[in-house]
Amino acid sequence: MTTGGGRALVRRPNGSTRATLLELLFDVVFVAALALVSMLIAERNSWAGAGPVVIMLMAIWWTWSVTSTTTDFYDPDQRPIQAILMVTALGAVVMAAAVAVDSHAVVFALGYVVPHLVRGVVLVSVLHRQRHQAEGRAARFLFWFLVSGVLWIGGSMVEPQWTLWAVAVAIDYVSSAARYPTPGLGRVPVAQYENTTEHLGERYQQFIILALGDIILVPTLEINAADFTRARWVAFLSAFAAMLLLWQIYVLGAGAIVRTTAPRLLRRATRLAPYTHLVMLAGIVGTAAGFDLVVRQPTGDTPARWIALILGGPALLLLGRILFTYRIIGTAPWHRVLWLLILLAVMPLVGGWPPVLVTTLVVLILAGVVTSDAMAGRRPRRPLRGRPG
Repeated sequence: MTTGGGRALVRRPNGSTRATLLELLFDVVFVAALALVSMLIAERNSWAGAGPVVIMLMAIWWTWSVTSTTTDFYDPDQRPIQAILMVTALGAVVMAAAVAVDSHAVVFALGYVVPHLVRGVVLVSVLHRQRHQAEGRAARFLFWFLVSGVLWIGGSMVEPQWTLWAVAVAIDYVSSAARYPTPGLGRVPVAQYENTTEHLGERYQQFIILALGDIILVPTLEINAADFTRARWVAFLSAFAAMLLLWQIYVLGAGAIVRTTAPRLLRRATRLAPYTHLVMLAGIVGTAAGFDLVVRQPTGDTPARWIALILGGPALLLLGRILFTYRIIGTAPWHRVLWLLILLAVMPLVGGWPPVLVTTLVVLILAGVVTSDAMAGRRPRRPLRGRPG
């Protein structure tokens, strides 16, 4: 472990790009928080209260995303960065503990705000002592988290919380997209987005792959407390198959995109990844909740809310993956768009089906996506082309 000053705090160009063991432990904590969100969605009997759950999911994801950007720009082997990781992991535990209880809104807000402020104060203080030019970057991040933090804490003390929280989370996401414009400092220089290493791309891949495990984890917890009926086992095996197929859909070509070396594409990938991966993550959480419900009750008619989770979850992941590819390189495989449309088209048609049959249909559609990918790899592709902004 090194303990260098501010200049050593910034990742060296020739430094290791592999994730540290502490970062992997950090991921596990956040994936556990996502599993709780999935179970919370499954336990709700209606869409009432869906707004706060979505906002909390966005907050959990944003904490992970910003912290991973931090460990990419700064050296995660340095003690200040390790301390930031530990505090943020604690914040994730606090958010997870409060996510399912409305009366714990203040606890959730503190679990979100405190790690962001601690990270900003630590980075600014260390970099200021060393008079490092990266101090301006850290100060911009800190300024905007102070602005949103007031709304996060204030919103947790009023009813309903989600009104101010919606504004707060919008500030977090929009300020990042605008490169954190700060009075007296301006925006984060575009050139700093070109300093992204392979480390960040691999971090996104690692987290999404770990999150996919929730698709089988949540149903496993459900089937463990239920009778082992044939229909329930079919639903459980469908969840396992869906997890593997979604993994295949995500990883296809992902490495080539996130490891691009073209400066323009690298900037675009760095700035778009948090948003497109949020769509994919929402799909994973929804899919896990849907399979949780089906394992719990695999027979009978399938309610509309269940259909939205069972079919809409995979559709969101596929949509996010298509958007990421399209916005980075300007192309999207036409067959994936077709299968996405099929997923959406069958939603109104399966209401009278038993839930276990709906999950079987999802697996068949996802298998069609993977099969089409394999076939497209053996012949010249006819991609949809666009002009990414």
